[in-house]
Amino acid sequence: MALSLDPELEVLLQPLMAASAELEPPAIGDIATRRERIRPLFQLLADLQAPVSGVDVARHTLTTADGAELDLAWYFPDAGLSGSAVLYLHGGGMIHGLAETAPGYDALVRAYVAASGVPMLVVDYRVAPEHPDPTPVEDCYAALRWLADNATELAVNPARIAVAGDSAGGGLAAGVSLLARDRGGPALAAQLLIYPMLDDRTTTPDPELPAEVLTWNYDDNITGWGALLGDGEPSVYAAPARAEDLSGLPPTYLDVGDLDIFRDENIAYAARLSAAGVPTELHVHPGCPHAWEALAPTAAVSKRVVADRIRRLRAI
Repeated sequence: MALSLDPELEVLLQPLMAASAELEPPAIGDIATRRERIRPLFQLLADLQAPVSGVDVARHTLTTADGAELDLAWYFPDAGLSGSAVLYLHGGGMIHGLAETAPGYDALVRAYVAASGVPMLVVDYRVAPEHPDPTPVEDCYAALRWLADNATELAVNPARIAVAGDSAGGGLAAGVSLLARDRGGPALAAQLLIYPMLDDRTTTPDPELPAEVLTWNYDDNITGWGALLGDGEPSVYAAPARAEDLSGLPPTYLDVGDLDIFRDENIAYAARLSAAGVPTELHVHPGCPHAWEALAPTAAVSKRVVADRIRRLRAI
């Protein structure tokens, strides 16, 4: 039996799939067209999120080792702090920054903070191809260091800091976890990897995945990895699936849909984490494409996966 969309998702995603089918797919390497098209999509994702209250935002600036100034947004509940904190890294295929995706991620992070009570730091890390590897992961690691260094002022217990992210942000979260381990800190209490982009070798189409449901397809993946890596040899921090040693990493939560091109690399990474002695929770959701819960937040399977993420956030 071939894989197919969850029936409820099929109904909810039909307008989006129909609109997408009318567009000429951008060529591999065409980043300008992808950036132009992603803006209205992330505004739509913001509009789909239910409004939340009780979350404030403080703005900060981080100066990196190479002199760049990165914007930081500290989202926190106005009803009091939990003592834990999360560095949340946004997605975007390594080529989309907050310049294109900010409305969607502002709504998403507010929702996570309101539901979990856990504050989150969001960094506007630099993206490829203007800023290839290692800049994106180094920017994210610098944000982790900033969070740890300012823990006292932020009322955060430094032993209760986690890193999380979705898609490219999930891959960067995995890379930051490896960097934190290999550089001796900051210590991480957990990593939450949401359908993470981990492996630059995912380039051959899977015949079991219907092309029309791929919200992030193989041409997109080749484009994103190509922009990040160019002709260079990928480091394990840019492509964590290439890391041979996964021991010593923090307890991990990972979820992915079975209609996501990242499915196999995510399952393999979770299995290797477990084999390396890392406590690992893996969820593979049948009938779900990449970013399904953001595109169809009212679906039962979307509510289930968000509830699992909130449960793990509250446990940090």
